[in-house]
Amino acid sequence: MENSGELIELRKEFNQKKKELSNLRSKLNSISSQKEQAFQELRSFRDKVKDRLSKINVLRKERDGLTQQVKDLKKSRDEFNKAVKDKAAIKKVSDEKKKELAGKFKQEGNPAAIKSTIDKMEMQLETEVMPFKQEQGIRKKIKELKSQYKKMEELGAIWKEAGTATASLSETRRKAEDSHQKVQEVAGKSQEIHEQINKLYDEVKTFKTEEQSFAEKYLERKVEYEQLKKSMEELAVRVTELGKLFNDEEKKSFKEQVKEKTAQVKEKIKKKQKLSTEDILAFQAIEE
Repeated sequence: MENSGELIELRKEFNQKKKELSNLRSKLNSISSQKEQAFQELRSFRDKVKDRLSKINVLRKERDGLTQQVKDLKKSRDEFNKAVKDKAAIKKVSDEKKKELAGKFKQEGNPAAIKSTIDKMEMQLETEVMPFKQEQGIRKKIKELKSQYKKMEELGAIWKEAGTATASLSETRRKAEDSHQKVQEVAGKSQEIHEQINKLYDEVKTFKTEEQSFAEKYLERKVEYEQLKKSMEELAVRVTELGKLFNDEEKKSFKEQVKEKTAQVKEKIKKKQKLSTEDILAFQAIEE
C-alpha cells in the first residue's frame, strides 16, 4: 500500500478535489438555473409566435369568408345594375309613348263623365222616339265621345305603364345602391382583417428575430451545463476513489490499534496487573 508520504500527497489531492467538486456543483446549479431561465424565455417567445399564428389562421378563415361574400355581393350588385339599365330603357320607352300620345291628344274632361254621357245618350236612343236627323246627330256625338274616351283610356294606360316603370326603376336602383353599399361594408371589414393579419405577421417576424438570440443563449448555457456536468462526473469518480482509499486506510489503522491494545491487555492480565477502564472497554471491543 502507499507509504506515509504518498498518503499525505493523496490526502492533499483528496481535499483539493473535494473543494473543486463542491465549486463545480455550485457552478453547475447556477448554470442550470440560467439554462432554465433561458429556456423559459425562449418558450415564452415561441408561445407568442404560436399564439399569433393561431390568430392568423382564425382571421384568415374569416377574411376568406368575407372575400367570398364580397364576390357574391358583387355578382348580385351587377345583376341589379343590369336590371336598372333594362328598366331605365323600359321607362324611356314608356315616357316616349306618353309624350307622343299626349302630343296627339289633348285631354279634355273627365273619362268617367264622358263614359256617363255616352251611356245616357245610348239610353236615350233606345227609349225615346225622335226625328231621324236628331238620331243621326246623337249617334255622331256618341261616336266622337267613344273615340275620345278610347284615346283617354290609352293615355291612362300609358300613364300607368310609365308610373309602374318609374316605380320599378326606383326600387331596383335602391336595391342596386343598397347592394353596392353592402359590398363596400363587407369589403371594408375584409380589408380591416387583412391589415390585422399583416400586423400579426409583423409581430411574428419580430418575435422570431428576438427568439433567435434567446435560442443562442439557451444553447450556450446547455453546452456549458453539459461540459460542467461531464467534468464534475469525472472529478466525482476521482474523489470517490480517494475517499474509498482513505476509508480502507482508516479501517486498517483501526485494526492495527486494536491489535496492539489487545496485546497490552493480555500482557497485563498475564502479569495480573490492574486493568484500567480503557483496558476493559478495549477488551470488550475485542470480544465483540
